[in-house]
Amino acid sequence: MNDVQTPNAKIKPVKTVSTIWFVPLIAVFIGCWMLYYQWSNEGAEITINFSTAEGMEAGKTKIKSRNVDIGEVSQIELNDSGDGVIVTAKIKKTASKFLVSDSLFWVVSPQISHTGVSGLSTLISGVYIEISPGKSNKESEQFDAIDSPPLTPAGTPGLHITLNSNDQFAYKKGDPIIYKGLTVGQFEDIYFNFEERVVYYNAFIKAPYHQLITSNTKFWDVSGLQFDLNADGISVKTGNFETMLTNGVTFGVPDGMDIGDKIGERSYYDIYESYDAANDERYRRSIEFVVLVSDSIRGLSVGAPVEYRGVQIGKVKSTNIALTRNENKLTKADFKIPVLISLQPGRIGLPDNQEGENLMLEQNVYWIKHGLKAVLRTGNILTGSLYVDLQHNKDQPISKIEQYGEFAIIPTSSDDFAQITTKAEQFMDNLNSIPLNDLSNNANQLMLDVAQTAKELQSASQSLNKLLSQVEQQKISSELNKTLQGINNLTKDLSSGSRGYEDLRTTLNTLTATMNELKPLLNQLKHKPNSLIFNNGEVSEPMPIKRNGATQ
Repeated sequence: MNDVQTPNAKIKPVKTVSTIWFVPLIAVFIGCWMLYYQWSNEGAEITINFSTAEGMEAGKTKIKSRNVDIGEVSQIELNDSGDGVIVTAKIKKTASKFLVSDSLFWVVSPQISHTGVSGLSTLISGVYIEISPGKSNKESEQFDAIDSPPLTPAGTPGLHITLNSNDQFAYKKGDPIIYKGLTVGQFEDIYFNFEERVVYYNAFIKAPYHQLITSNTKFWDVSGLQFDLNADGISVKTGNFETMLTNGVTFGVPDGMDIGDKIGERSYYDIYESYDAANDERYRRSIEFVVLVSDSIRGLSVGAPVEYRGVQIGKVKSTNIALTRNENKLTKADFKIPVLISLQPGRIGLPDNQEGENLMLEQNVYWIKHGLKAVLRTGNILTGSLYVDLQHNKDQPISKIEQYGEFAIIPTSSDDFAQITTKAEQFMDNLNSIPLNDLSNNANQLMLDVAQTAKELQSASQSLNKLLSQVEQQKISSELNKTLQGINNLTKDLSSGSRGYEDLRTTLNTLTATMNELKPLLNQLKHKPNSLIFNNGEVSEPMPIKRNGATQ
């Protein structure tokens, strides 16, 4: 047994760690990788301040951009003051680049306005938060939401301008900006400056129409239907169908002006009440005169045209300027109404500067000394609007031009100022001088006389009818008596034993004898009508006779 060799033992190291432990290690690795992936792709967490959380719900309300989900609301809570809510939301990492300081957030919900209907899809899916990415390079995690969506999305090509108005008309967000009937822009925002007491509007003009805006562009109101009654007549103006329902403005370069230079962002423009007001704005220089009117100026309004031979060269600036006067003169003399007119050199082709003013002033002073007169004329009979017409009366020159304060006076033609009014007053005076009461009394008496005469005529007519009836009855009675007398005489002549009766009897006897004699002839004609022509109607055959021994 000792000879049997035993094999040498193989010594192997004992394993201290079992392979089963690799399973949890792999699970831990996967979990760490998932945490890293979730952290690296989770994006940023932001807070948005809203005035109310109506319709929003944590874990359900989405944040979208162009209808693509880029985040979700995770928490909603009140702010510290309790006048709003703070919405916490998580944004995907791919959309983190949109979180800049000028990005805008608002709640999308169903809305109906004059600009259209929007947000109808939220009736089924619920409200969501829309983001309009900004262009700033400064990142931000806190935002203040806006109450309504911006009318012009960020990045839209076009031009932003600022319009201002100190008139009575006003506009709201979404009101259109019209150019020759086309909607080319809209009002975006409204700001009222309390110090200046002027309303400013931020407006946007879409490309390529923004190229129409230049330094000489003018804006004017075209809201609804505009009826204008002035010395030129009646005019009706409107922009398009949209401005008939809402307010709106239009723009353009007035006739006769240069196109102007290009402008930059946020240029300022005034909104005028009409095209005429916008057109007149370019005439900045003017010279002023006073016209003293001794008649009524009713119908002459501020802005009424001043014309020279049918061409407008200015306008009425004031219809009753007040200067310091001696009260004694006011009580002793006839006070005339001073009307201030301004003549604009730019309207007649002169330079719109000091040189043009000097040339126009020199020309008008010369004309006034040689008989230039101001006449009020009626521009529109329907409205009674007046305008000032300058005309020459060469036979009425003056040596010195009078002054009214600091203004030179243009003489007037008093005969022409009140020609229509005078005629109207004369007509009314003549109408009032007619004795209408006497005429009315005479007319009433005349009607009574006519009625009485008609009654008398009716009575006379009845009497005449009665008389004619009696005459007619008498005539018929006479004729009837004559007829009866004739019948009576005829009856007496035909009575037995009278001569007429014997003559009639003899005539009847003679007629009877004659008929008896004609009776055979009539019977023959009845049976043999040809007997009167052909031998009483009988024909005998010829008999042969013997002559000289011959038979014939």
